[in-house]
Amino acid sequence: MNRAAIAVLAFIVWSAAAFGAGWAWRGDRAKGVEARQQAGYSAAQVEQVNQTRATEHTQADKLAAIGVKHEEDRAAAPAVADAVVADVRAGDLRLRDGWAGCETQRLSDAAAAAVERDAAAQRRADFAGAVVRAGRDADDQLRACQAIVAADRAEVTP
Repeated sequence: MNRAAIAVLAFIVWSAAAFGAGWAWRGDRAKGVEARQQAGYSAAQVEQVNQTRATEHTQADKLAAIGVKHEEDRAAAPAVADAVVADVRAGDLRLRDGWAGCETQRLSDAAAAAVERDAAAQRRADFAGAVVRAGRDADDQLRACQAIVAADRAEVTP
């Protein structure tokens, strides 16, 4: 073989080796970039999951506090109703005349016996306590529901 053919063959082998080395280096570099991008995506995903969990824990704490307050209000409700009954019986609290309409089927107080009038007054006081208790329970339930909705909307609003 002559010298020119050897030089051309050496150049082709050298070019092929350089091309192969460049191709391998480019592939390794691309894999490294891809690995760094994947690590960045994973870190961002972990951060997002942690933020979501923190938000969920905060929301759960708020809802638990609302539940505790509601249970405290429910436990206090009988005392309020009992206080109304006691105040009506003691004369410290007077009911409007509209309450007397509940007993329109009864005979007039003048014709009724004194014992019956006292029993009617007792029933009226008991009924007032029951109405106050039902109203208080409904108010407590509504207040707790509104607090839950407000807490939920506060987390959703940007």
